[in-house]
Amino acid sequence: MENKVCLITGATSEIGEAISIKFACMGCNLILHYHTKKMEAIKIKNSIENKYNIKVFLVQADLESEESIKRMVDECFKKFSRIDYLVNNAAICLDSLYQDKTKTNFLETLDVNIIGTFLLSRLVGNKMYDEKFGKIVILSSTNGIDKYFPMSIDYDVSKAGLISLMHNLSIQYSPYVNVNAVAPGWVSTEKELKDLDLEYIKSEEEKIFLNRFGTPKEIANVVYFLCSEESSYINNSVIRVDGGTYNG
Repeated sequence: MENKVCLITGATSEIGEAISIKFACMGCNLILHYHTKKMEAIKIKNSIENKYNIKVFLVQADLESEESIKRMVDECFKKFSRIDYLVNNAAICLDSLYQDKTKTNFLETLDVNIIGTFLLSRLVGNKMYDEKFGKIVILSSTNGIDKYFPMSIDYDVSKAGLISLMHNLSIQYSPYVNVNAVAPGWVSTEKELKDLDLEYIKSEEEKIFLNRFGTPKEIANVVYFLCSEESSYINNSVIRVDGGTYNG
C-alpha cells in the first residue's frame, strides 16, 4: 500500500484509531476525519507520524452537512489528488429508552450514519470510478443484521440501511470499485462498555463462541484486508466480526 491514500472517517474513535494505525504500518498515507475532537485527532496524527514514514492529513467535517462533506472532499483531493481507499467508520449512537425515542433522534442518527456515508461515498466513489480503482469499506454492525436492541432502534435501523447502501454502491461502481461492509459485534471500547454493568457484559460474552468481546485491532485487521490486494475478488459482501454469536 506504499504511496496509496486512505480516508478514514471517525478517526478519533477507538476503532477509527486502530484502523488508522493498521493502514499506517502498511505504508499507506492517511486522511483522518474528525468532527469536534480536534485535539484527539492531532494526538493520533503526531503519534502515527512519529512511528511511521507516511503522510497524515487531518480534515474536519460535520457529516450531517452536505456542504461540510463537499468541502472536506475538496480539501482531500487538493492535498493528495486521489483517494484509493475510503473507510466509512464514523457513526453516532443515541441510546435511550424506547418510549423516549423522538423523531429528532432518528433524523440525527440517519443523517450521520446513512446520509453522510452516502454523500461521502458518492463524491469519492465517482472519482475512484473515473480512475478505475478503489476500495470502499462501510462499518455496519450485527445490530443491522440480527442483533436488535430497542434502546438503540434508530442506530440499528441505520446499520441495516448501511448494508443496503453497500449493495447499491457495489452495483453502481462495478467493475472498478470494490464495496464491502464489516459488521462487528460487541467490541471492547471505553464508549461501548462505560454504561454496561459486569453482570450484563458476562451474560453477553456467554453468547459468543469465543467467550469474549472483540478488540478494535481485530476490526481494523478485517477492514485492512478488504482494502488489500488479497481481497481483490471480494465485493458486495458483509463480513461479520463477532467471534461467532448465538442468535437469540
